[in-house]
Amino acid sequence: MHLCRSWIALGVFALLAGRPAAQAATVYKWTDADGVVHYSDHPEPGAEKIVTATGSSRGSSTPASSGSASAAKPKAPAAVPRFNQFAIVSPTNEQTFTNQPVSVHLSIDPGLKPQQAISWSLNGNALSEPPDATEFTLEDLPRGTYSITATVTDQASGESKSADPVTFYVVRASLLSPTRKGGTP
Repeated sequence: MHLCRSWIALGVFALLAGRPAAQAATVYKWTDADGVVHYSDHPEPGAEKIVTATGSSRGSSTPASSGSASAAKPKAPAAVPRFNQFAIVSPTNEQTFTNQPVSVHLSIDPGLKPQQAISWSLNGNALSEPPDATEFTLEDLPRGTYSITATVTDQASGESKSADPVTFYVVRASLLSPTRKGGTP
């Protein structure tokens, strides 16, 4: 059975490898109410637009000039640059907070360009932080598990890049706990 799967996978790979250079594709990414991430080629409400550009250098050639404006257009550079550093450094992954606010910090180098904006999401829900916010505090979170993500989007091209998500935990002392400070005896 596994040999059959291997042959099928090898056939699909050979078919894709033999194709000419691929065109840029637009993919939409969103997280549903259960926290499951979905990808599609059709836009969904609240979906993040991701532009992918893949290709092969073999067999590629420069198209002949036909005199049309589209043939003379140079290829635009990528709008979202490669970052030397692009990560959520606070909170750290798997960090636990007890009865305190959560400080969030994004390390990004090089910094944002004027047409770029940062969007934040907590458990798949957008946060209302300013578009250039790299530091802020989350106050009064109820106990639970949280996942926070930052995405840089180029407003002109719609291209985006997301930092790896960070999972953290919030625990709260029970109101019924006899060791709770300031509680009734």
